[in-house]
Amino acid sequence: METVLELRDVTFRREGRHILEDIGFRVRAGEHWALLGPNGAGKSTVLGFCGAVAFPTSGTVDVLGRRLGRVELQELRRHIGHVNPRHPVRSPLTVTEVVLTGITGTLEPPMRWEPAAAEVARARELIVAIGLDDRRDARWPTLSQGERGRALIARALVSEPHLLLLDEPTTGLDVAAREQLLETIDGLSVAVPDLASVLVTHHLEELPETTSHALLLSHGRIVAAGPIEEAVTTETVTAAFEHPIRVERADGRWSARAVRSERSPA
Repeated sequence: METVLELRDVTFRREGRHILEDIGFRVRAGEHWALLGPNGAGKSTVLGFCGAVAFPTSGTVDVLGRRLGRVELQELRRHIGHVNPRHPVRSPLTVTEVVLTGITGTLEPPMRWEPAAAEVARARELIVAIGLDDRRDARWPTLSQGERGRALIARALVSEPHLLLLDEPTTGLDVAAREQLLETIDGLSVAVPDLASVLVTHHLEELPETTSHALLLSHGRIVAAGPIEEAVTTETVTAAFEHPIRVERADGRWSARAVRSERSPA
């Protein structure tokens, strides 16, 4: 299976402080990885390498067969889809217009730019696929947070990327909107079977059922990495979060609960 992303012996330091140390993992086509760990573990920094927007202090990062530091970044980024729920849309764009900005890689449609008919058709096809066909002309300020999340997935996919990055995509969603968004993400494994993805979260309940692999981080180091059934366990999650946590999986979904300490009777 084709390697889409590979980090080897990656170290990152900022202002003399180690943020990441000895990070290495490989993502192949069709695999769906989760980056898990507490706040400050280094997840966002790793995602920055995956998206070719940050560079390691040492080690190597290969994205879509091209090594960071030896490639034209703007061209590489066109093949990477990025879903960020904090995407700063400031104009009252329609859903269709927001999705089409995924082709130009801009926040606003560029002046005097007109999408090709095939690009508009692709955008509309994705809007239907994410369940927003009846909202395709709705303005961004009128959308719910869940609708925005699904629109941003369509925006990330419109340029037909080989790698999809999801940065805490369920942030700010209620339970129903979260489940709708996770269902949309799960559907990608059927709609785009060769697409590889990396999703950042610190909540196991927010993992899509199709998550195939996981990387657990703590204090900038790897606690566990590999197939999700091996990487996400009571022992590894307890170690990563430095608190006794029981991990369970039912019907393809994960959950985590703190283990209560037993108290002796008074």
